[in-house]
Amino acid sequence: MVIQDFLDTNITYLSGVGPVRAELLNKELNIFTYRDLLYNFPYRYIDRTKFYKINELDPDLPFVQIKGVIKGYSTEGQGPGKRLVAEFKDETGSVKLIWFKGGKWITGNYIPGVEFIVFGKPGVFNGTINIIHPEIEAVNKMAERLNSALQAQYSTTEKLKNQFITSKTISKFTGTLLNQLKSRLPDNLPEYLVSKYKLMDLHDSIHKIHFPSDPAELEKARYRLKFEELFYIQLNLLRFKTNRNLKLKGFVFSSVGDNFNNFYYNNLPFTLTEAQKRVIKEIRKDLGSGRQMNRLLQGDVGSGKTLVALMSMLIAIDNGYQACIMAPTEILANQHFQTITRLLEGINLKISLLTGSSKKASRKSIAESLLDSSLNILIGTHALLEDNVQFSNLGLVIIDEQHRFGVAQRGRLWQKNLNPPHILVMTATPIPRTLAMTLYGDLDVSVIDELPPGRVPVKTMHFTDSERNKVFGFIRNQIAEHRQIYVVYPLIKESETMDYKDLEDGWDTFSRVFPAPKYCISIVHGKMTPANKEVSMKLFKDGHAHILIATTVIEVGVDIPNATVMIIESAERFGLSQLHQLRGRVGRGADQSYCILMSSEKLSKEAAKRIEVMIRTNDGFEIAETDLQLRGPGDIEGTQQSGIPFDLKIANLSKDGRIIEYARHIAEGILTDDPLLEKNQNQILITELKRLFSKLQSWSNIS
Repeated sequence: MVIQDFLDTNITYLSGVGPVRAELLNKELNIFTYRDLLYNFPYRYIDRTKFYKINELDPDLPFVQIKGVIKGYSTEGQGPGKRLVAEFKDETGSVKLIWFKGGKWITGNYIPGVEFIVFGKPGVFNGTINIIHPEIEAVNKMAERLNSALQAQYSTTEKLKNQFITSKTISKFTGTLLNQLKSRLPDNLPEYLVSKYKLMDLHDSIHKIHFPSDPAELEKARYRLKFEELFYIQLNLLRFKTNRNLKLKGFVFSSVGDNFNNFYYNNLPFTLTEAQKRVIKEIRKDLGSGRQMNRLLQGDVGSGKTLVALMSMLIAIDNGYQACIMAPTEILANQHFQTITRLLEGINLKISLLTGSSKKASRKSIAESLLDSSLNILIGTHALLEDNVQFSNLGLVIIDEQHRFGVAQRGRLWQKNLNPPHILVMTATPIPRTLAMTLYGDLDVSVIDELPPGRVPVKTMHFTDSERNKVFGFIRNQIAEHRQIYVVYPLIKESETMDYKDLEDGWDTFSRVFPAPKYCISIVHGKMTPANKEVSMKLFKDGHAHILIATTVIEVGVDIPNATVMIIESAERFGLSQLHQLRGRVGRGADQSYCILMSSEKLSKEAAKRIEVMIRTNDGFEIAETDLQLRGPGDIEGTQQSGIPFDLKIANLSKDGRIIEYARHIAEGILTDDPLLEKNQNQILITELKRLFSKLQSWSNIS
């Protein structure tokens, strides 16, 4: 049998598995084939060369290994708590071994007086050390283990354990499969790469990752497999980018005309920062290059991305094309419409807004003016994706807060033109460099890393519930100075499962502490109708409401310079990036602004770290890096839309930054030398790319 066919064999046929266990492995661990089993890597390793004495055991220790004899068995407890207990003894003392099921099999196989090795996690009950459901093996069986001082531990689930598929069982399956291999696994990297970069070959890497004989060997295997995983992701992204640049010709915006110059010299509200100038220069170069622009614009909250987007659209308009901006919420779309209309005052351009709330007459007018080219800029939400929204000459698409749109949605917008428009995707959620390289590795990246002049950094403070009266006093003082206050809650209603502050309770509290008619309080949350939401927001925007009580619906798109205080209730409930986004709603004017993080008295270690970081820094990129370290990449918004077709098996985007950069550098070198991977030595790369990515639709043209 060809080795590749062997690897694609259904896991059912592996000795010891069978149909019932195979179905469980399918559902619980996504293991369908022999290859899946080999790439089901351990999550940690335990040194099985070390033995403890019983008098050294402590419930704070991790898994331990002891050697001794069973002195005898007894049964304790009644009903569901009934358990089999063995007294296990060595020369220093004794410990209880406990089983809640399988008692008959245990007493029949583990005979008192015979020396055994016991492995498990020590615990304590009624002041006595015990080990629940330990692994046991006879001393003379120890030598029969595969040659591995480090014992691999595999992820399992309750359903697997209930069917006696433990970490040890999975290790046994893997050992059985490796022993069945009739020949060495062929490498899936070119030989020239393996030798040039001194990588362990695939066959040895797979063996050593499951059954390492020492830590150094394990590290070499782990590095090789991480490199392989990250290299193919980078190669795939960069190949899309190379193909796009070779095949897709973009509209050439050759001139900067009257609209751009009129705006720059007459309407620009403030001098551009050096970062904005640099980014506009990068965009102008793309737009005039003859290739389709695909650029990611990162900029912290308030850094001036909208201004850069507008100036880019003016270049498109000056070259005879239309432009559009798609935003994820009506609030943000409205904000863009109002901001851009204000900035373009006195310039003869037609701008329209299209959202789910747009009336039929307005939609008809927009559709007609798009087709006769009289509409220059269309701003909207998902409504832009509707079939009847057709452009006559769409030249530039801007997608704001892009991680909130699925790739298929973005693709529909891109396809509204016969020829591909230029694409600029924007995010106010700073993305760590290594994550950006992997999630958006096929895009060019621009960063606005400077705030406009005159912005005063927001002061961030932390108070617990017992200090609430201090916060109320501070709010009164701010309102007396004609400032406005945001109060954000994680929940709308009280939850039985989560002990967090909720908006309805907050409304009652604030209404009591800040009574009408002296104070006016507005409320906004996601379950309100768009019309009611708009009324509440307008009350606050126009300065009639002193306090806006809201959920995270105001996370993006609200720009009210007079609002100087952001209070985040149950701040421990929020991730770092979300806390930073919410803080960005204040500090929009020239006055000192404040972010107050309210929490319960008791905080987890991770929550305390998040609050410490928020107090210490306003730098969104530092916050994003810390967020990645604390939460890992799986929780970062947008990772499921990235073009990575599988969960990473062994690499970690938050810890393997150096390998990512190294893999990308090598992939870039290969594509520079062989852009279409046509050389014989690179055919193995094409084969592996097809195997890994053939089921993934390419959305690289749209982001």
